[in-house]
Amino acid sequence: MNELVLIADDEPEITAILEAYLAREGLRTVSAADGRIALDQHAILKPDIVLLDVNMPNVDGWETLAELRRRGDTPVIMITALDEDIERLQGLRLGADDYVVKPFNPAEIVARVKAVLRRTNARGDSPVLRIGKLEIDIESFLAKVRDGEAAASLPLTLTEFRLLAHMAKSPSRAFSRGELVDACLPGGDALERTVDSHMSNLRRKLDEAGASGLMNVVRGVGYRLAAP
Repeated sequence: MNELVLIADDEPEITAILEAYLAREGLRTVSAADGRIALDQHAILKPDIVLLDVNMPNVDGWETLAELRRRGDTPVIMITALDEDIERLQGLRLGADDYVVKPFNPAEIVARVKAVLRRTNARGDSPVLRIGKLEIDIESFLAKVRDGEAAASLPLTLTEFRLLAHMAKSPSRAFSRGELVDACLPGGDALERTVDSHMSNLRRKLDEAGASGLMNVVRGVGYRLAAP
């Protein structure tokens, strides 16, 4: 069965355009005109991905995203009319997978939906994540840097492994310090400035194992994990 896309947007014209473009690519769609309806449909229909407008009546996009993250890890692409850093940072902290700013090209939305679904499906197929030379075994809590047949294990702390694995699930995406705290650090270690210390150690260990350039600082946002 083809993937189901939940479109949460209070503008019928936009919803109709997205439905047409997504259907042309073989994707099923369902729509909601506000966040409350979207959450109800999410609970009942279990969509594979959500296109979520920020500005909606009753329950807005931020509240809806926060509730979706409390429920699980359904991929979410935010749609916003404001191309401002504060909105992007808030979305990163709450756990959005991608962003699109209005006005947008519907074909671009379809491309982003398919890209996020590919990443999500790849995560579900195997407990091993691979980015360039890096291999992360989620079930065994082991990370290696492979160079041909040889592989060097990374001596990571539990927090460093959690940070690395969390970022590897969405390669090339920029993560804010706040989101990394929420997702990876235990309550007693929940100051955003501690992320910089963990990430500095993690980057040093990656460099020493031959995976230099994998961990990148995104100025004004946080960190990104991407193959050089």
